[in-house]
Amino acid sequence: MPASPLSPLDRFRSASRRYSDCSILMHEAIARKADLPGTDHKYFGLIMQQGAMTAGELAKATSLTTGAVTGLIDRLEGKKLLERRNDDTDRRKVLIVPLAANVKRHIQPLFSELQRRIQERLASFSEKEIKTIERYFSSAALIMDETRQNLNATM
Repeated sequence: MPASPLSPLDRFRSASRRYSDCSILMHEAIARKADLPGTDHKYFGLIMQQGAMTAGELAKATSLTTGAVTGLIDRLEGKKLLERRNDDTDRRKVLIVPLAANVKRHIQPLFSELQRRIQERLASFSEKEIKTIERYFSSAALIMDETRQNLNATM
C-alpha cells in the first residue's frame, strides 16, 4: 500500500528542518574556509550586526559565560577580525569593535556567491510572498529567542 501523501504542514516542517540543517552545515563550511570554529563564526556575525559592544553585553546576548566570551574575543582578535578599544565616554569600559576592512577582505568573499544566488531567488517571489516569508522568519525568530531564554533561565 502506498504511503499517504504528506500534509502541507508536514511538508513545511520537513522543508524547515532541511533549511535549518543546510544553514548550519553551510555556515560550518564558511567558518572552516575562514579558519574559524563554526560557533565563533556565528557569534562574530552577531557582533557585526550589533556593532561595538562590551564583553558583558556580548555575554548577555549569547548566554555565554564571561570566560567563554573572553576566549571568543581572543580568538577573533587573533584573526584580526575585531579589536578591543577603550570607550571614549567611560575609560573603564572596553569595547569589542569589528574591523570592517578585514572582514570585507577575509569573510565577505565567502558569502558573495551565496548572496548573489539568494538575491536571484528572491527576485522570483512577489512582494506579497516575500512579506509572508519575512513574517514567518520574524515570528519564528522571536519564538526561538524566547525558547533560548527560557532554557537558559532553567540552567
